[in-house]
Amino acid sequence: MTFLQLLSSLDELLYELMSWLVFLPITLWRILRAPLAMMRYAEAQLALEPDRQYAATLSPPIMLILTIVLSQALGLAFDGASPIVAAHHGLAGLVNDNATLLILRLFLFGIFALVLATWKVHRSQVDLDRDSLKPAFYAQCYVTAPLALAVGLTGIVLAYPDIRLQVAGLFLLVGSLLVYGVIQIRWFRAELGEPLMRACLDATIGMVGSLLIFVPLAFLFTR
Repeated sequence: MTFLQLLSSLDELLYELMSWLVFLPITLWRILRAPLAMMRYAEAQLALEPDRQYAATLSPPIMLILTIVLSQALGLAFDGASPIVAAHHGLAGLVNDNATLLILRLFLFGIFALVLATWKVHRSQVDLDRDSLKPAFYAQCYVTAPLALAVGLTGIVLAYPDIRLQVAGLFLLVGSLLVYGVIQIRWFRAELGEPLMRACLDATIGMVGSLLIFVPLAFLFTR
């Protein structure tokens, strides 16, 4: 690679990184304002040529990653080092720096997107493969991003001894899970043409399945 080619690559990389500062809040606002529309958008964009996909937003996986990065950065700013990084017993000993902690958080929240997407494909009665799973997974990444941010903010607030802040943090967590559940019900109902009760059941199965993996793993890394 010549020096000019290196500069050209750095030029594109710098632009891409800096553009995230613009499109992160734009994408987050669009998700909060119209989550189902953004889930449909995530799936539809995959039908375009790769260089035309997500031109006005961040791609769903990048959005989820950056939201978790933001959540972790806020935690470091307000609370300092994470207790998981500071601990050295059990599975927490595997998380010895912030980069490893970030990977753990990406994996944990990726579970929500993966389990719900997999269940949706299963309920669609199509063969589960990489092509059928990807649109549903991308759609789920968008709506999982605000949930990951809310959980991160809850962790920050609960670290403070003020009982009022702790109560507010719990309300934020419960409210975020309820909104997330309503979105899932509407998504299953719209995608599969299901009656309301069946959509509620599918959303419950997907969320409970996600939590049954998320909670024990999170507990093992914090105890």
